[in-house]
Amino acid sequence: MLYPRESETRFVKDLSGLWRFRCDRAEEGFAKRWFDAPLRDPILMPVPASYNDITQDVTLRDHVGWVWYETTLFAPASWQGQSVLLRFGSATHHATAWVNGREVVSHKGGYMPFEAEIAGHLHYGEENRITVAVSNMLDWTTIPPGQVKTPPEGPRYPKGFKFQEIYQDFFNYSGLHRPVRLVVRPKDHIEDIAVRTGVRGRDAQVFYAVTLSGGRRDVRVRLLDEKGRVVARGEGLKGRLPVKNARLWFPGKAYLYTLEVEMPAAGRPEDIYRQPVGIRTIKVTKKQFRINGKPFYFKGFGKHEDADIRGKGHDDATDLKDFNLLGWIGANSFRTSHYPYSEEIMELADRLGVAVIDETPAVGLNYFPHGKTFQPDRVGEGSQAHLLQVIREMVERDRNHPCVVMWCVANEAATEEPESVPYFRPCLDLFRKLDSTRPVSIVTCCDPDTCLCTGMADVVCVNRYYSWYNDPGRLDLVEHQLEHNLRAWHKKFGRPVIVTEYGADAVAGLHADPPVMFSEEYQVEMLDRFHRVFDKLDFMAGEHVWNFADFMTRQEIRRVVGNRKGVFTRERQPKMIAHALRRRWTRLK
Repeated sequence: MLYPRESETRFVKDLSGLWRFRCDRAEEGFAKRWFDAPLRDPILMPVPASYNDITQDVTLRDHVGWVWYETTLFAPASWQGQSVLLRFGSATHHATAWVNGREVVSHKGGYMPFEAEIAGHLHYGEENRITVAVSNMLDWTTIPPGQVKTPPEGPRYPKGFKFQEIYQDFFNYSGLHRPVRLVVRPKDHIEDIAVRTGVRGRDAQVFYAVTLSGGRRDVRVRLLDEKGRVVARGEGLKGRLPVKNARLWFPGKAYLYTLEVEMPAAGRPEDIYRQPVGIRTIKVTKKQFRINGKPFYFKGFGKHEDADIRGKGHDDATDLKDFNLLGWIGANSFRTSHYPYSEEIMELADRLGVAVIDETPAVGLNYFPHGKTFQPDRVGEGSQAHLLQVIREMVERDRNHPCVVMWCVANEAATEEPESVPYFRPCLDLFRKLDSTRPVSIVTCCDPDTCLCTGMADVVCVNRYYSWYNDPGRLDLVEHQLEHNLRAWHKKFGRPVIVTEYGADAVAGLHADPPVMFSEEYQVEMLDRFHRVFDKLDFMAGEHVWNFADFMTRQEIRRVVGNRKGVFTRERQPKMIAHALRRRWTRLK
């Protein structure tokens, strides 16, 4: 799936702004065909953004069900005879879209783009209406899972009361979270491009495969360096481009070539698309994660797409601020916990040289109050089918990003259950089938003697919370427990280990000496003890602190207006731990 880029033959119209919005509280929108006419009594709602925190209406913040968006646009007569693509960056978690009352696309899954050809539905030279229905409901067939519960009427619950049960530890924000765009391109056009690279000595090779619409098969390609100089040429839908004295992409030292793909026509190109390309290789040994043959040590975070007011809504200013903070603190990587992040974030990571562990939304597959997780009436065939579809969409979207150095199939699933093996094995196999150039991981919170799925992964990725969830307050036990556990992981699987989560809640401005839980001093002391162990072990391949910034969760007694494990506040201001990490990571090679 190609990212929307303008060229000599392509025009991109951003539909961001204030859309008309209506909450479907009575669950009547589909039955009464709200898509047939302009929405009645709408309010304004920004796109992209989560709708939950925009108004002062608590019932909208906690709404369970469908909401409706609507906007209008003019389609000039000059668009006739061309392909017009309506593209959604994401809609969380289900969406159906109509153009002038005619359905054009439906999609399940809250974190991947989807699109529809709408040229045949537009009124040219006139105003056109786009309507989108979005649902935040989760069930046992969705990733992540959930349940919409309607408890019986009685002294505790009124008639008609319902709520969304979620199992992930972040707020179930919903809406049109990422940009909505129109792409106007030639009727016969470049449909898709897949790129992979290889390196031998100082030289490299760029392998490409192009998909065209219709029956066209002729295509020309050029590879340009960052100064716009042509370094290689080719023809045909598939090929190999040799690159002499190649400049390699490496975290902290990004270099991007441009693959220019052209469908030739008399006098001018019929279509042209330019794909950024980073040349690099990845290899995993018994003790190291290697990029371009050099050992790479992950320094960074688990993150969230989360900010005040806009929720999970895409915002260029927030994204760039986050990358500037990553650079300031000395980080070189992050994990897209716990879902694929926006394409705009991946583009920034490519350009700024930040390594990314790209994770599916398979989170919350654990901690159910009764019975096993992996069973037919819970996380079963329907859930697995959806996860496999998400993996296909992820690889199609992100395979060309050099920043993506590893796939992650899930976070903290119940991998101690035997049924987890037939659930996850096809998922890891599909990642490898679709992309043989990257390792695959699964993040676990189990122990090496109980986890049944880490053996299928290429890297050991573990979350550890000694002195927080385990033996809370006992900082004196951290080093003993952690070293014993990490050595056991490496001894059993013989693969490099990344601690993908470790951290403590710290309320900004709360201080205590000696350190106590929730104080900034406790957060600093806990991480320092983790780091002493990491520095002793030669099989460690990385450390990702949980979390980059404070983020919103559902309300519960463990959370004080969200999760406070951030190194930065939700407003992106540093806590004490940020300065301690900066001292460590700027020195750590």
